[in-house]
Amino acid sequence: MSSETGSAARIPRHLAVIMDGNGRWAQRRRRPRVIGHRAGARAVNVCVDFCLAKGIEVLTLFAFSSENWGRPEDEVGALMKLFMGALEREVDELDRRGVRVRFIGERERFSDAIVARMDAAEAQTAGNAKLHLVVAASYGGRWDIARAARLLAQDVADGKLRPEQIDEQTLGGRITLSDLPAPDLFIRTGGETRISNFLLWQLAYTELWFTDLLWPELDAATLQRAIDDYSGRERRFGLTGAQLAAPDETPE
Repeated sequence: MSSETGSAARIPRHLAVIMDGNGRWAQRRRRPRVIGHRAGARAVNVCVDFCLAKGIEVLTLFAFSSENWGRPEDEVGALMKLFMGALEREVDELDRRGVRVRFIGERERFSDAIVARMDAAEAQTAGNAKLHLVVAASYGGRWDIARAARLLAQDVADGKLRPEQIDEQTLGGRITLSDLPAPDLFIRTGGETRISNFLLWQLAYTELWFTDLLWPELDAATLQRAIDDYSGRERRFGLTGAQLAAPDETPE
């Protein structure tokens, strides 16, 4: 979990975002849904720019869920073309700006060409540290937890671990992004108020913020409103407000 609590929490270290509303944005303009996805790609740049300007350490974007494979074949195909194009266009600029790119999800479900681009993007930007940009693609929170459980089960079968040694910390260490701070703030655009199988383990103590704004309409002012709201919240992590307000009496 994040180390920041109470009034000290002003800027989140880790921002997680569900980018919802591309299709509806296009439909309201009587355009194909793919046009909305293209417009949504520009909003990603707005979000990256904002995080770099504010000093946010990690940005995790829900780009394509495990369930999205069930969408119409033509829409999935268009999304894959957009994904491939973004990897070709954006990585050099992200690298120049000091952004490290990572992907989480069932990578094996993508074509060999897309997987190769993912691998290349991660390798090219591996040494960067200004912002960790995590792209959740073919990702589901239940898949993430099940995968971690399988890894632990294999360790038990191999005699490397005893069942009674498995606890929250052990399981959490096998969940994706365990090497990064847990999300402090979650934002979802598009008017829906659910987390939709996104980072189920990681969002346990995350502050949630929802807006009716559709993803292609995202701007820095909206992101700032979310940050301002977050800054006014008291993050207690199971403690009381009085405990957080008490001075540290630990002897030096």
